[in-house]
Amino acid sequence: MDIFLLEAILNGILLGGVLALLALGLNLIFGVIDVVWIAYAELVMCGMYTIYWLYAVYHWPFLAAAVAAILLVALLGVCVHRLIIEPVLGSAPINQLLATGGLLFFLQSFATLLFGTDFRNIGLRLPIIDLGEIDLSFARLLAFIVAIVGAAGLYLFLRRSYLGTAIRAIAQDREVMGLMGVNARSVYFMTSAIGGGLAGLAGCLLVLQYDVHPFIGNSFGPITFMICVLGGLGNMIGGFLAAFIMSQIISVGGYYFSIEFSYVLAFLLFIVMIFVRPQGIFSR
Repeated sequence: MDIFLLEAILNGILLGGVLALLALGLNLIFGVIDVVWIAYAELVMCGMYTIYWLYAVYHWPFLAAAVAAILLVALLGVCVHRLIIEPVLGSAPINQLLATGGLLFFLQSFATLLFGTDFRNIGLRLPIIDLGEIDLSFARLLAFIVAIVGAAGLYLFLRRSYLGTAIRAIAQDREVMGLMGVNARSVYFMTSAIGGGLAGLAGCLLVLQYDVHPFIGNSFGPITFMICVLGGLGNMIGGFLAAFIMSQIISVGGYYFSIEFSYVLAFLLFIVMIFVRPQGIFSR
């Protein structure tokens, strides 16, 4: 095998871990609340800015800054649900999409007003792993490991805890669960907090690899939404697997052609799948 092709495949696997984490958060929110947060990637941007200011400007330890960013974005997720999602929860889906789409432009514009359009880097340099002729980014490897641990933790939480059971039950039948005494509103708030926390965790991992700017969400928002649709909206396992399929298309396509053309291939696959299997590859 071409050694550079193997390197592209390995980098695709590492990229897939972070994309899977993003897809899990978005799928969790859709599966429980039945609303697609178009502005989900902008929550990641907020987490990245939090890390930048706490670590690079105010010189907090990175782990302390990461915990603060996760908690802050989790709180932001609760505020988004309370102020934006809850008032339109019973309205037409187009109103929900417009509300979260408006939030997307608001967060981008507000970040531009506060921080300008400069690209900012936290200045943390992690080593490159040398595996013979293959070079792997330690930042990507670390992000992959943390993302997989986070995904496994979410799976265990949903399967083994009482609150996780309530979240899965409401995702299956919210009307019946209301009759059984489960407070759906509290579960919605908890789901929004978990989804926001996952976005904050993704921001902590991505800031190790990318500069932060107000429009960084545009790099991950569309691809995350495509992954969720391909895996089946609300299907956690489907979204997880679709993230690795999409990451391989981007990485291997970038090896054979270019990164720009690899995204064209990814969008082309998305369009074809919408016509062939609109419910998603792994949807039942």
